[in-house]
Amino acid sequence: MPETVSTADARMNFSEIINKVAYGNEPIILTRRGKSIAALVSIAELELLQRIEEHLDIEDAKVALAEPGDNISAEEVWKSLDL
Repeated sequence: MPETVSTADARMNFSEIINKVAYGNEPIILTRRGKSIAALVSIAELELLQRIEEHLDIEDAKVALAEPGDNISAEEVWKSLDL
């Protein structure tokens, strides 16, 4: 279970917390008034999460492309949304 730290404590011990995350690969959950509001993770963990998200997006796109019906381009969607 990741360590939790209040935002007030995080401000006072910022360098120590950053070192735990960056060099110890320990995620830290930041809390405010007892509620989790954010998480600090190492760059390696962030990159892993991004790769997982990209993989899921690719799989979703493959499923969508395999569905019957006409495909429309992104440009057509943007134009219909006035973007």
